[in-house]
Amino acid sequence: MPLWAAARGSAPTLADRQFLILHGWQNNRPPAHWQYRLAARLRRRGSLVEYPQLPAPDEPELKRWLAVIGDRLDRLNPGALTVICHSLACVAWSHLAVLDGVALPVDRVLFVAPPAPEFVAAQPVLRDFQFTAEAFRKVAATSLHTPRLVCSADDPYCRAGAANLFGDGFDVDLVPGAGHFDLAAGYGRWGSMVRWCRRPERRIGAR
Repeated sequence: MPLWAAARGSAPTLADRQFLILHGWQNNRPPAHWQYRLAARLRRRGSLVEYPQLPAPDEPELKRWLAVIGDRLDRLNPGALTVICHSLACVAWSHLAVLDGVALPVDRVLFVAPPAPEFVAAQPVLRDFQFTAEAFRKVAATSLHTPRLVCSADDPYCRAGAANLFGDGFDVDLVPGAGHFDLAAGYGRWGSMVRWCRRPERRIGAR
């Protein structure tokens, strides 16, 4: 029986909280990226962390990405699990939200810099991932707590602003000047994200 099928107990402590970190398009998990650094920090403090390399990140296929994500969910305890998605992984998670037989809901879901539907639709290589802003409303059902959205008004992959497009149903942290929260925007070390993982009731800021 997978761990998610077990009865959920009380809220997880720092010692037993688990994390699933999911990267975006064209991301090969460079060691300088904030997600790579975050996974390392969380593991050093004893958390169980899954940070898989999703298949063919330059030419992704939604079905293959969802298979990997589903496999990792089967290894984890949803009642203790925080899922942290960046960029295209947010879109993949929104597709997962409508599937049957998936290990949901999890304890917490965090989206960082989801791309706009128009951006995804304009990329032929991302045709499997096409979605609507309304699809993100289903994400709330995948999380025991209100999902959190961290975004910036100057994200080149979401010109209209993720807070405007997807903010309904999320707790939103709008970070000025953060772009796409990638290495180009200076997001290697991200202390505020590390602190949020320790105390998820707090807000997430730029540094």
